[in-house]
Amino acid sequence: MSLTAALAYARHGIPVLPVHTPDQGGVCSCHRGARCDSPGKHPRLRHGLSEASTDPHQIRLWWTFWPRANVGLRTGVVMDVADVDSAEGWHGLRHLLGGDVPPGPQVRTGGGGRHLWFRPTGCGNRVRLLPGLDWRGAGGYVLAPPSRHAAGGDYRWIRRPAVALPTGPATLLTLIAGPPPPVRERPVARPGRYAEAALEAETGRVARAPAGSRNDTLNRAAFALGRLVGAGLLAESTVCRELTAAARHAGLGWAETRDTLRSGLTAGRRHPFEHGPPHAA
Repeated sequence: MSLTAALAYARHGIPVLPVHTPDQGGVCSCHRGARCDSPGKHPRLRHGLSEASTDPHQIRLWWTFWPRANVGLRTGVVMDVADVDSAEGWHGLRHLLGGDVPPGPQVRTGGGGRHLWFRPTGCGNRVRLLPGLDWRGAGGYVLAPPSRHAAGGDYRWIRRPAVALPTGPATLLTLIAGPPPPVRERPVARPGRYAEAALEAETGRVARAPAGSRNDTLNRAAFALGRLVGAGLLAESTVCRELTAAARHAGLGWAETRDTLRSGLTAGRRHPFEHGPPHAA
């Protein structure tokens, strides 16, 4: 069944690679066995993902050597995949999509999560896009049906590919792309006043953010204000307090707010705001 599935994926242009398999007890088929920290999820090939292929002769050769291999699919070529591994991740994705579930393919993973397929974005992998949600894009791969999970479950189709893959909604694509790269600003005459005005503006945007864009708006606000924290123009405790209140007003949950704030502020502090020497009034 794995070989038949691998050949079918390849016929649709998706590069395939054989992946190690867990046994009934969850022990990986690799040389590390029970000591493997990623049982049944890493490639069998020496050069890993770079050897993924759509060549049926090569795929048949691989499965001759490893007939029980899990099926890995390279992402970023035909599809990108939203990798949901928890109920919190599913809730966060549904919230980001405005409550709608895209009509594209869906896989129930062997560990109880979901994979949602989208058209390629050109973006790479993003870990913890939201709590419980990763993104597999250029340079990534996912396991596909009928692969087996170390927990004992199989990867199964919820909805098979049938039509053109959906494009990711704008709110999702913006979050995947991440905050814009920092730019060098012109010197600010009164950096303290600038920081206060920025805090007021960003908290206002978060509080007024419509459903489907709230987490992304909070992420961008935390990044922008994190740059001011990194420059010593705002206290982190003040930023956290004000943005948390704004996010709660907008309807975001505590855990989602906390994780997004932490991520955005950390990224912002790495690129502190450069205000230059203050000018005379």
